[in-house]
Amino acid sequence: MSVQQMMHTVMEDTAYLPAPDLTLSVSELTDADKNEVIGFLSERPIHTVIMTGLIRDNGLVSELNRGTFYGCRNSEGRLEGVALIGHATLIETRSRGAIKELALVAQIHSRLHMFMAEQEKAEMFWNSYADDGQPMRRACRELLFELKSALDQRSPVDGMRLATPNDLNLIAPVHARIAEEESGVNPLEADREGFLGRCSRRISQNRVWVVIKDDELVFKADVQAESDDLVYLEGIYVAPAQRGTGLGRRCLTGLCVDLLDRSRSICLLVNEENETAQAFYRMCGFRRVGNYDTIFLKKD
Repeated sequence: MSVQQMMHTVMEDTAYLPAPDLTLSVSELTDADKNEVIGFLSERPIHTVIMTGLIRDNGLVSELNRGTFYGCRNSEGRLEGVALIGHATLIETRSRGAIKELALVAQIHSRLHMFMAEQEKAEMFWNSYADDGQPMRRACRELLFELKSALDQRSPVDGMRLATPNDLNLIAPVHARIAEEESGVNPLEADREGFLGRCSRRISQNRVWVVIKDDELVFKADVQAESDDLVYLEGIYVAPAQRGTGLGRRCLTGLCVDLLDRSRSICLLVNEENETAQAFYRMCGFRRVGNYDTIFLKKD
């Protein structure tokens, strides 16, 4: 074993060693904790951009977060973990103990839709949550891709623009199908009013880019969350008839050029089984940087 391998092994073994003389406690966070929480999350920005984006948009306490933010602190008062527990449950932790404590808090919530975390953290969370939590409905592996330098394309794609409220009737069904392919649940059927409201709000925030030709949605991409350093994209769509023509690549590449003018990098998640999408993002300059597990839960 090389010195580098030995060092890597030691780092893996000690990454979650808890301080032996400190106890942990979990409590709900308030907007008074905002600066502290943002600082904690900013230590690993690519893994926390979704939570950071929600806090920037809505604050720590808001129905728009569709859940409750919790902080796990040690007996010295330092944060060791932050979690959003609700419809989409997300965690960021510094110790195994914090993962366990947050998982136990998640057990008292009965309407979780999904949980997502880096592969190792997801496994630890599930080991603590599963006995008394909601049962698993389905699970998938997601690959985290990042783009730091866009392909040089400044020429605008004909017709690409920010979406307007008039485009909602084209955008919402497509976005719902994308969500259903991943989760097995169509949000237009499960929560039509809420889903349409969330789509409409994102459009009003100038976070949805589209190409529409002859009243057909040809391309779509959403900025789901944004921090000082990163933009997180989701809901990327290319009409079936346009796939393989190069249009989707030109649209996404052109959009990324503009987004990188205001951000250090762009990231997104893609299902491990979707090799076509992985190849598409690689052609656009994205590179794989991590593995995530997503667990969808059965509701009572």
